[in-house]
Amino acid sequence: MTKQELVAKMQEAQAWVPGKRVKLDFGDQGAVLLDGAASQVSEEDGEADTTIRVSWDDWQQLAAGQMEGMTAFMMGKLKVGGD
Repeated sequence: MTKQELVAKMQEAQAWVPGKRVKLDFGDQGAVLLDGAASQVSEEDGEADTTIRVSWDDWQQLAAGQMEGMTAFMMGKLKVGGD
């Protein structure tokens, strides 16, 4: 899955928290912003209430069920900051 496909899928699923801005920061691969204030998902790299940092490769493994979220967090592969 490409990042553009991820954005489209998340927009279709309305994958945001109402009133909150959550950023998925993929490092060199850019970011995806789940903007609950504007009810949209974009590739914007703006301010967010919460930022989840994970490499694109690790995100793909998480999405495919090849890596558990708690394992990624405990190994430092997934980091969460903010509210």
